[in-house]
Amino acid sequence: MTIHYPNGTSYRPQQPEKPANYNSSLIRHGGRGMTLEQEINESNQYYLAHEIAVIHKKPTPVQIVKVDYPKRSAAVIREAYFRRPSTTDYNGIYRGRYIDFDAKETKETTRFPLDNFHEHQVEHMRSCLKQGGICFGLIKFVTLDQLYLLKASDLIHYWDQQGDPHGRKSIPLAAFQQQAIPVAYRLNPTIAYLDAVDQLI
Repeated sequence: MTIHYPNGTSYRPQQPEKPANYNSSLIRHGGRGMTLEQEINESNQYYLAHEIAVIHKKPTPVQIVKVDYPKRSAAVIREAYFRRPSTTDYNGIYRGRYIDFDAKETKETTRFPLDNFHEHQVEHMRSCLKQGGICFGLIKFVTLDQLYLLKASDLIHYWDQQGDPHGRKSIPLAAFQQQAIPVAYRLNPTIAYLDAVDQLI
């Protein structure tokens, strides 16, 4: 099936990044071999089941253009378009507060490239912050097996500086170590990211 963005370009789903020396047997956390999205989804199921929070992955609106009917009981979508660019990956409610965040992975070991985010995602976070929402990015350095919660305000600060003469196109790992909140892996939930959110409330 072919899916297109509103501007006509084809959608190619990002494959999870793996370091060159990747070995699934060396992953130390409970979500052995899972992508960050899978780890978050599993954690959200735990939070929901234990009535801690209601947070879900946002569905992406799709306009179906071409459908084949090989038999009466089945339909096959052959072509579709995203109706509009997606915002962030997840939203919901926790302790009476609106939560909105995006999840990103990188195999870089010293920096996080800002082009992992799209402008409309950053602008969405900016708008949510103005309304009192809790917004952030969950950033995983895959090679280092390190996960951080980066406040949206810090992300926006680096994003806005890109246009300055001395602005960076990435956020150094040292900035994560100094400004961001480390997120722990556990058995249940797989990612205890709401413990880090507690430090934002």
